[in-house]
Amino acid sequence: MLIALNKPFNVLCQFTDRGSPPRRTLAQFVGEARVYPAGRLDFDSEGLLLLTDEGKLAQRLTDPKFKIEKTYLVQVEGAPHEAQLMQLQNGIVLNDGPTLPARVRLLPQAPDWLWPRDPPVRFRKTVSDAFIELSIREGRNRQVRRMTAAVGLPTLRLVRIRIGDIALGELKPGETRVENVLP
Repeated sequence: MLIALNKPFNVLCQFTDRGSPPRRTLAQFVGEARVYPAGRLDFDSEGLLLLTDEGKLAQRLTDPKFKIEKTYLVQVEGAPHEAQLMQLQNGIVLNDGPTLPARVRLLPQAPDWLWPRDPPVRFRKTVSDAFIELSIREGRNRQVRRMTAAVGLPTLRLVRIRIGDIALGELKPGETRVENVLP
């Protein structure tokens, strides 16, 4: 079984939380027993998360040797210059080594389908922001945020929109659907 979830902002990517105060978890959105996240999204990231009960499928989705492409919509602080986008495309040297090259596209504006975030992203009159689409084939801890920061474009909002051939599509935050296509 493969389930696609649009993970809302500020939801822990596991089914339980022992923190105090407790945070929202996947248990509030996924009713299927015995499925587990294949990969993860940070607490403060949103978008497509795949859950499965099949170990081999989970390994294929998460093991870097399979190089499954993951695509993100990234709201960054500042107006990206061509040189910054080229740095992302060529790969960035992070503290844990160089990244693989990424596919990057500057968007003219926020996509029409993008839902408002609660709470909203901070707005500053004197600092512009922009949206880029970024695709990577790795999955290091907070990799996209570290890559954009390394080129001087801090991430304000991060929404995963695709894993392999599976797209977020029209799923609203908190909604799930069963997938028939493997990434």
